[in-house]
Amino acid sequence: MSKSHSDIGRSRQRDINTAGLGGRRPAVPVGQAALAQAAQAAMSPEAWAYIAGGAGREATMDGNQAAFDRWQIVPRVLRNVEQRDPSVEILGQRFPSPLLLCPVGVLAMAHREADLAVARAAGAMGVPYILSNQASVPMEQCAAAMGDTPRWFQLYWSKSNEVVASFVRRAEACGCSAIVLTLDTTMLGWRPRDLDLGLLPFLHGQGIAQYTSDPVFRAQLQEGWNAAAGRVGAGAPGPKPPLNLATIAAALEQKASYPGGLLKNLMSGEPRAAVQHFAAIFSRPSLQWDDLKLLRQYTKLPILLKGVLHPADARKAFECGVDGLIVSNHGGRQIDGAIASLDALPAVAEAVNGKIPVLFDSGIRGGADVFKALALGATAVCLGRPYVYGLAIAGQRGVEEVIANVLAEFDLTLGLAGCTSSREVTRECLVKK
Repeated sequence: MSKSHSDIGRSRQRDINTAGLGGRRPAVPVGQAALAQAAQAAMSPEAWAYIAGGAGREATMDGNQAAFDRWQIVPRVLRNVEQRDPSVEILGQRFPSPLLLCPVGVLAMAHREADLAVARAAGAMGVPYILSNQASVPMEQCAAAMGDTPRWFQLYWSKSNEVVASFVRRAEACGCSAIVLTLDTTMLGWRPRDLDLGLLPFLHGQGIAQYTSDPVFRAQLQEGWNAAAGRVGAGAPGPKPPLNLATIAAALEQKASYPGGLLKNLMSGEPRAAVQHFAAIFSRPSLQWDDLKLLRQYTKLPILLKGVLHPADARKAFECGVDGLIVSNHGGRQIDGAIASLDALPAVAEAVNGKIPVLFDSGIRGGADVFKALALGATAVCLGRPYVYGLAIAGQRGVEEVIANVLAEFDLTLGLAGCTSSREVTRECLVKK
C-alpha cells in the first residue's frame, strides 16, 4: 500500500471521484452484489459454479453472511480519529493491515494469468498472500512476482508424505514464512453446482501445478508409484469415462495444462498419468493429531491449522505446539449446515486466550466485515471470493482494486467507529441484534 496508512480510505475515495471527473469508472464494481454479478458475466458457467458454489443447499454459505448481519457496530464519537493505524502483528511480523489473501485453487478458470496475477497484485498492494496448494501456477513463480511482500503456503496433506515434505521444502526455498495446513478438505464436500456439470477441474489437469512442477511427484510418475499399493494398477480400477468428443477435449486440456504445453505433450501419456496420480494421492482422510509431529520434523516454519471451528480443537492445537489457527468453514464449500465461521470465532479465540494468533475467513466481503471479525477475536482476516471476482473481471488490476476497496472501507469504518488502530477494535465495539 503506497498511500499513508493514516488516510487510505479517503485517498481511495478521492482517487475514484477524481477519475470520475474525467469519465473514468473503476475497473471493477465497488458494491459487493454488483461485483459478483460482473464476475459471473465474465466467467464461464463452469468457472462460476466452481468459484461461487458451496456444499449442499449452500446453507453454510448463507449462514456465513447472516452471521455478520447479527452483529451491529456501535460507533463512538469525539475521539480524534484523524490518524489511524490499521497494522497488526502476526507471528512476530508487522503487517500493514489485518488483511491477507486466502488460498483459492484453480484460478486459471477465472483468468488466464491466474495465481500470477494475484501474486503481482498482492505484491503491488503489500498484502500477504497464502499461496494455494491447488494453484494453476507453481509457487516459485508466484513468490518471485511478490518481491518482499510476505507469503505463506497452504498445504493439503496427501497420501504421499514424500510429496508433502517436498512441497514444504519448496515453500521454504521460495521465501514463504509460514505453512497453513488445511484440515477441512480431507475429502471433497458434496457440491451440487459442480456435480450438475460433471465438473472436477483437477481431472482436466487444472489446479495441479504444484504437483506437476514438483520433482518428487514427477519422480513418482516415472516410478509408477501408487498410494494404495505401491505401484500403478495395483489397486482396484476406477470407472472409465465414455470415449467421445468431450473426453477427447478433456485429454487435450490435460496436455495443455501440463508443463511444456499442448504441442510438446500431444503424443505423451504423462499428462494423463499425472492427473491419475494426483487423484490417487490428493486427500488423506486418515490424518490425525499425531501427524503434526511429522510436519514439525519437515519444517521449522510456523504452522497454522486452517479449518478449526471447535474450541476443543483449538485447545488441542495449542497443546500440540501449533503456532496459529484459521477459523474457517472453507467458505461453505465442505459441509452444508455447518456453523458459520463468525459464530465459531469467539469461542475459538477464547480457547487460546491470545497465546497464538487466530485468523478468520469465510464470509469477508468488505471492510465492515473485517472490523466485526477483529472485534470478535480475530487477529487478522483472509479475503477469498471477492478478489477472485476482481481477477475474473480485470486481471491483476481487478484484484488490486478489490483489495484497495476492502482496505479503504475498513479504514473508514475504523475511524467512523471511533477507533484509531486495529488494536482498539474489541467486543465492546459491537452489539448483537
